[in-house]
Amino acid sequence: MKLIAAMSGGVDSAVAAARAVEAGHEVIGVHLALAANPQKYRSGARGCCTIEDSHDARRAADVIGIPFYIWDMAEEFHDGVVEDFLAEYAAGRTPNPCLRCNEKIKFAAVLDRARAMGFDGVVTGHYARTEISEKGKTLHRAVDHSKDQSYVLSVLTIEQIQGAIFPLGDTTKVDIRLEAERRGLAVAQKPDSHDICFVPSGDNAGWLRDRLGSEVGPIVDQDGTKIGEHKGAYTYTIGQRKGLGLTVPTSDGSPRFVLKIEPVTNTVVVGAREDLAISTMRGERPVWCGPAVTSEEQRGFVQVRAHGAALPCTYFFDGTLLIAQLDEPLLGLATGQAMVIYDGDRVVGSATICETQ
Repeated sequence: MKLIAAMSGGVDSAVAAARAVEAGHEVIGVHLALAANPQKYRSGARGCCTIEDSHDARRAADVIGIPFYIWDMAEEFHDGVVEDFLAEYAAGRTPNPCLRCNEKIKFAAVLDRARAMGFDGVVTGHYARTEISEKGKTLHRAVDHSKDQSYVLSVLTIEQIQGAIFPLGDTTKVDIRLEAERRGLAVAQKPDSHDICFVPSGDNAGWLRDRLGSEVGPIVDQDGTKIGEHKGAYTYTIGQRKGLGLTVPTSDGSPRFVLKIEPVTNTVVVGAREDLAISTMRGERPVWCGPAVTSEEQRGFVQVRAHGAALPCTYFFDGTLLIAQLDEPLLGLATGQAMVIYDGDRVVGSATICETQ
């Protein structure tokens, strides 16, 4: 097959490209330039889209012996990921930009361009697996559950999964680094990227204040009594306990937690820990990674954080929303997060949480 290898400049994507070549595919390496001004984004080993990363990707492609190109995706990234991130926080929700990047950039814009150029698919260094069965080609967890990235890939449609190749899904991260050393790749011990790549300082709250303003508003309890002030409701997250700056303590000294963010009134609502308990979640804009979910109740697992536990649940689709009912309550769940349904290790689908109960 003719394949595009998306090369971030890290060890995982480099080994994935090398494995694709070794498997006999015709491969070209592509690095995505995601910022018109790279200095606005992360530098050094903390990011995944910097000038240093592009140089590392080029050197890896040279070692592997494949052509290498840089594709300018800055406009698509800004519109589909950065602006979405701002809009979600402004609406009082908590987005996951890595999901949006996979959905809008790596497996939409890149895959579309690759197919238009006559390529069969895209190779990435994500830790996930695909299997072919009577259900078709389906998405599954990686063997190394500690590095599994199926959660952030759950936004892929069936068609996109058809064109996605994940060569690392059957290998642990430790073994990938050893393999990179054997292959002579200089990125073998390069640290993993982390945090949000388009927030240069790592200070998400400060970055949001610079763009959305820092309008002072009330922090209230569930009775509506003002007990403090904030400098931007969107800089708080559901379940947050520290840094609230409350001026009125509880009678028994127990901590308060953020329960709700109301952007229209610029209000943050706080309460007791037990008030965070969620038993049912509803998600909009569902994406199925295999056979569609029906109105019939099914048993499975739901995961709401990239590295969180998968929780036993009953799930079904009511024709508009994907609904998961938990066996045991979950604390601190925010709207805007992704709910991902699993059938064992198979990714059933995902949706954006719009309501909790």
